[in-house]
Amino acid sequence: MDVLYGAFTFLYQAGDAFAFLVLSACGLAVIFGMMGVINLAHGEFILCGAYVSASAARMGLPLPLAILLGALVSGLVGMALERIVIRHLYDRPLDTIVGTWGISMIATQGTLILLGSSMPGTGTPFGSFAVGPYTYSVYRLVLVGAALLLLLCLWLLFTKTRFGTLARATIQVPHIAEALGVNTNLVYALTFGLGAALAGLAGGLYAPTMTLVPTMGSAFVVEAFVTVVVGGADVFLGTAPAAAILGIVKAALTSWQGQLFGQIGLLVAVIVVIRVLPRGISGFILRERA
Repeated sequence: MDVLYGAFTFLYQAGDAFAFLVLSACGLAVIFGMMGVINLAHGEFILCGAYVSASAARMGLPLPLAILLGALVSGLVGMALERIVIRHLYDRPLDTIVGTWGISMIATQGTLILLGSSMPGTGTPFGSFAVGPYTYSVYRLVLVGAALLLLLCLWLLFTKTRFGTLARATIQVPHIAEALGVNTNLVYALTFGLGAALAGLAGGLYAPTMTLVPTMGSAFVVEAFVTVVVGGADVFLGTAPAAAILGIVKAALTSWQGQLFGQIGLLVAVIVVIRVLPRGISGFILRERA
């Protein structure tokens, strides 16, 4: 019986890690993986979503609507920053590093000055359930479902809609898309805004589970980047397998030796995968298909 409890605990932790990696990485997969913008302000979009969601929930808005509001505000902020800053830095990856790093510093310090060193949270909803002598959060299972649903929605958006077709065409061959009458500036803005909104959605979903501080975005950034790098350029083929592999590695080592070893194992796994598959998991899948 203890073996069964241990197996369930491992699956629960692996699912939790998978959800965290997917939700953290989806927005970055759009901005960095698809658009090629090295967005060091990704954590601050997550911060924006978390703060807006928590504030709206404390004002009486139902939590699901508060989370969606946080995603919407992050998306609008992302579109504004794309218009003011990012649009002038396309095809200049080193400059995007400096530009988004500056945005990150301004957002973090501005939040600290204006809102203080922390913000009251909303508390984790749905309570917990027991399996044998152990208890587990129901909300963590909700996050796993949200991660899977988000992957499905992104696949449908980019493969089954006109916007998805225009976005992929604009990002891959912008001059041809513009020659065919596509408003590429609008498509770039909407795509960047979508990535920012996905980051805000991650912040809103995890706001009930975390202490809300101006530097909370840093808890997401490293794992988001490693997931996108391991997954490769194709957000649909790479992100989910990368999150599953890294989630299992992290859960196994965390169960064995604790959180620190889980983080170390995650980074070692990334180094190994990049060494063996320099174009990531999606690059390997596409090569095998060819």
